[in-house]
Amino acid sequence: MTGAGDVSVEAAMACAGAAAWLMGGWDAGARRARLLCAGGGVVATGPPAWERARAEWRRLRGRLRPEGWSLVAGLVIAVLGASVVPLFLGAAGIPLLRRVRRAGEARRAGERRGEAVIALCGALAGEVRAGHQPGEALRRAARDSGGLGEAQAVVLAAARFGGDVPGALTDAARQPGADGLVGLAACWRVAVDRGAGLAAGLDRLEGALCAERDQRDDLRAQLAGSRSTAVMLAGLPVLGLLLGTALGADPLHVLLHSGPGLGCLAVGGVLEGVGLWWALRIVRGAEAA
Repeated sequence: MTGAGDVSVEAAMACAGAAAWLMGGWDAGARRARLLCAGGGVVATGPPAWERARAEWRRLRGRLRPEGWSLVAGLVIAVLGASVVPLFLGAAGIPLLRRVRRAGEARRAGERRGEAVIALCGALAGEVRAGHQPGEALRRAARDSGGLGEAQAVVLAAARFGGDVPGALTDAARQPGADGLVGLAACWRVAVDRGAGLAAGLDRLEGALCAERDQRDDLRAQLAGSRSTAVMLAGLPVLGLLLGTALGADPLHVLLHSGPGLGCLAVGGVLEGVGLWWALRIVRGAEAA
């Protein structure tokens, strides 16, 4: 009887393991079977280890800024090449990468503010057509769109208490990406001083701003190939180092532990930086034009 009972228990455990494999995969089934065999009676239902590791990696990558990766790359190359030179170069690249990151953040913030200005013009035109007075319409539109940015309180105060609204809008247009507020100030001045239709002027202004945004996006798409080519050319020296390592030439040792290698590293680094700066300068000049 005891032997038959043991056989029944083992058969039940085998069936449970097979069912778990069919429902959740072999790894999950094996893990559940091991837990049942251990007599714990409670099966953990969390994600597998590789998924947790990937989630941790994504979290670390999101928190670590580009300048931090420069130091990490320098540390890795310093360990592989048994030299402190890459570590110093990685630390020296932190200010440059920080400047690039902040410039990109400022550009994206300006683009978001430009989109908010376009939304402000459309919302203001709608509020004026709904029968609201210009000051009340501006307050409602600014609250919904946020196109006035940090100058919202000043502009709304001028509109509420009879101040110089066009002047306040012109001052607000000095914010990055808020150039469209100059046109809004002109529409406001014409509508108030000469009695022209404010909604019609806002519609034309919104159309002009949308056309300018679409033209900028189209130009950026056309220049994406040139920018990618510049980045690819900048990565060719890294590819050369990898090929040399694969062929057994040990280029890191030559570059980091010999006089000619250090000279080539310095000259190559300067030429690489100047070439990348020049290529990106051409792209930025085309965007600005």
